[in-house]
Amino acid sequence: MATSLSKKTAIRVAVTGAAGNIGYALLFRIASGQMFGSDQPVALNLIEIEPGMDALKGVAMELDDCAFPLLTEIVQTSDLAVGFKDVDWALLVGSVPRKKGMERADLLGINGKVFVGQGKAINDHAKKSVRVVVVGNPCNTNCLIAMKSAPDIPDNQFFAMTRLDENRAKSQLALKAGVPVKDVSELCVWGNHSPSMFPDFFNAKIGRQKATDVITDDKWLKETFVPDVGTRGAAIIAARGASSAASAANAVVDTVRDLITPSFGGYHSVCVISNGEYGTPAGIITSMPIKVDAVGNWRVVEGIKLSEYAKEKIAASNQELLDEREMAFGQLGLSI
Repeated sequence: MATSLSKKTAIRVAVTGAAGNIGYALLFRIASGQMFGSDQPVALNLIEIEPGMDALKGVAMELDDCAFPLLTEIVQTSDLAVGFKDVDWALLVGSVPRKKGMERADLLGINGKVFVGQGKAINDHAKKSVRVVVVGNPCNTNCLIAMKSAPDIPDNQFFAMTRLDENRAKSQLALKAGVPVKDVSELCVWGNHSPSMFPDFFNAKIGRQKATDVITDDKWLKETFVPDVGTRGAAIIAARGASSAASAANAVVDTVRDLITPSFGGYHSVCVISNGEYGTPAGIITSMPIKVDAVGNWRVVEGIKLSEYAKEKIAASNQELLDEREMAFGQLGLSI
């Protein structure tokens, strides 16, 4: 017998950049039950910068007009203390996009300040059990900055998103193999959410076979597949004149579901704090394969064999993360 909605406590979810394109695509899926389940009430804390508050009002009006049975409350605010008050999940979607002529160092410095403030507000106002998913780019380093700015929240409750990259990689392999995307599994994207990321086709499976036994074109895998996954976001911008929104929102939903659903079988890609697994530098937020147990605790999957090619690609991506950390922390005056 289904649990009555009235007997379940609402999960309170903060979403930054809530009136932006990704936020707009995301909120209705949370409110409809696609993220936490069809019998789980949710309350939404919608956070925007002051110039976006009129647009946010319109988004909230649309949420009201949907009459979602699961949506118990909508908070609209530009005040981080209000926005993160008592939240169970903080989805940090909003960030300043990289603009023409802007160097990566500029982006790290600008967004770094934003995530320092958000991290401090989460530390001071969210539940200590809060889980934080960073979407705004550069998401790995932004996540690390937020984590360092929230010393009272355990490090293993901070995540950054590479599920969109995993989804893109699975789709590309499925198209090449001529199979449904559901047939592709065990595909981890390692490292940084940047063109340096490594989608591990060596360990991926298509059906019950190794992907490399189904797709035997090694040149395509290394010279087309790997770079295409890493630059897919730029290709979408070139094609539609705007960055990924619906697919990014979909990946946020997938990421949260991955983190709350026991992993019976496969694993998924999530950026988490490294403790040196697979030779990764400890203390960075890097993408690795994770599984979730029956009570909701995640762990990095052990024992995956990596080729020398894979090790080189992963090491290069993690070195990029070390360089980003040094650059950003230096600008922000944070200690490593």
